[in-house]
This record gives sequence, C-alpha cells and structure tokens, in this order.
Amino acid sequence: MITHLALDGVLEGALGLGIDIVDTAAELAGDPPGGALRQRVVSIDGSSIRSGGGRLIGVDTETPFASITFGTGDVLVIPGPGAATEARVEELLTRRETVLALETIRRAADSGATVAASCSATFVLAATGLLSGRAATTNWWLAPLFARRFPDVALHADRMVVDSGEILTAGAAFAHTDLLLRLVARLGGGALAEQVARYLVLDARMSQSRYMVLEHLRATDPALRTVQQHVHANLNRQLSIDELARAAAVSPRTLARRIRDRLGVSPTEYVHRLRVGQAAILLTTTREPVDAIAGQVGYADPAAFRRVYRRYTGETPTATRTRAAESDMGRTGAS
Repeated sequence: MITHLALDGVLEGALGLGIDIVDTAAELAGDPPGGALRQRVVSIDGSSIRSGGGRLIGVDTETPFASITFGTGDVLVIPGPGAATEARVEELLTRRETVLALETIRRAADSGATVAASCSATFVLAATGLLSGRAATTNWWLAPLFARRFPDVALHADRMVVDSGEILTAGAAFAHTDLLLRLVARLGGGALAEQVARYLVLDARMSQSRYMVLEHLRATDPALRTVQQHVHANLNRQLSIDELARAAAVSPRTLARRIRDRLGVSPTEYVHRLRVGQAAILLTTTREPVDAIAGQVGYADPAAFRRVYRRYTGETPTATRTRAAESDMGRTGAS
C-alpha cells in the first residue's frame, strides 16, 4: 500500500502528479486491487485539508494517519507543503499537525515501510531523526537552511532524488515526479517506471544543478552582493579569496563563513557558480563559440571550463544551448 500523507498547504501539483503516476503504473501493470500499487491519501486527523492554493483536498476520512499500521512493503510518501522561505519552513515545523506526524513517520520506518519525502517535506522527515547519518536532498534554494538545521545529514542539494535504502528524498516540488517514478521502479521494476514516464511524457532529470541559481539565496547579505558584483566585473581573470574579502570589507575568514552559512558552498564554489551562471546566459543569448565564452568568464582552458560547467549544471555547454534553442522553437511554433 502506498500512503500519501497530505499536510495542510500541500502543493496540489506534487500530490496530484504522485497519484497519477501510481494510478498509471497500476493500470499499465494490470495491478490487482490488493496489489503493491494500491494507494490512499490521508491527513493527520482524517479531515479534509486546504492546499497551498486554498482549495479543499479530500482524504480517506476513515483512516487518520496516526491509526495506520505500516509494515514491510508499505510506502509512505510525503509531498511538500508550500514553504518557500525560511520563515515558512519554521512555521511548518512548529505546527501542531507536524509535531503529531513525527512519531507516526518514525513508527512507519521502524515497521519496515519505505518513507519518501520531497521539497519542504524533507525538513519534516529530517525532524524525525530518520535522516541522521544518511544522505539526502531537498529544495535547492532551501539547502543552506537545511544544512544549518540538520548538520548530521549528508546533503546533496544538486541531486533530484537521493535513495538511502528505505528512506528517499527529492528536491523541489516537481522532483516529486522523479521520486514517484523511483518508487514505481522499486515496486514494479525499471521497465514499468520507464513506460509510465513515456506515457505521461515525463523527462528524466537526474540533477537540480541547472536550476541552482544563487540570486534567491544571496539577496539578504550585502557582503555577498558586493562579492557578486566584483566577480561579474572581473570575470575574465582569476580572483583570490583575499581580493574578494577586501572588496566586501571583511576578513577572508569572515567571508568564507558567510558564504558557507548563507549558501552552503565554499568561496571557490561560489565564484565557479557565478562564472557558470554568466556562461549559461551567454550560451542562450549569443552565438559566441563555446571556447570564446569560456575565456570571457575566466577559464583559459576550454576543456577545464567544460568540466566545471558540467559539474555545476549537470549538462554540457552544447546541451544548454541546444535546449534553449529547442525551447525557443517551441514557443515560436506555439505562437
């Protein structure tokens, strides 16, 4: 049995896609009524809840979450509520319903069930202690908060899905589709998951890297804004941590700590991401050769640029340019 726990404020798209993926898998596999792909949607107390958009979400009213007995072979899936800021995450974790859910989530895992969460629900899962000492991913722009709050979790924010055995996590809201396809593969085989993906036209996406722009994360820190401006003004040359610290009027140690605390990366990684971000803009808005763009953003060795670009975006520079061109053609055709 697959149980979807819908918390108040759940994102309708994530919950709905998860249900559709399981329904499609069951239909394609000819899964019997009592098979592994049967599913239900529950809430903490069995009452209907409101989605993040304010609409009522119907649940199995006869099955409050705390009353469920989980066992080996069962799956508990928790799609994320809408919590896009640090304040919203804090509010989510202190809600009465969240606190009540933690013990049942732990009990489900202790009973042998697979537990999976996506987006902001990964914070709920981490609050149970089940991710302690494990690898996990989360919503990419909340990754620094996650890392600060749960330092005992090995966070891989660039990953779309992290499978740690009986505990799985997924990134931002629509990484929930990747999570459910992973669960379908586990329950019904990889061929079934691929068939579902083709049937629903779901693209395979292994990484969140290309979505991990830093503007959303750095906006509250003036020192990091100054560093960003300095890097962009000097993209074509190498920059030391001492120079960046002087530009921000702080010590190198303070700057490194701020970058790590705010963004969850080292100063070197931060500079690479800024350079790669500018390269992505040039790749999608100009016809400059890739090697020329590499030089413009500070990489004298085009091969090194390609390695760094792929590390931080999950794709090659050529793939970025091709994808952008195909997207433009699609928009032109649609118009």
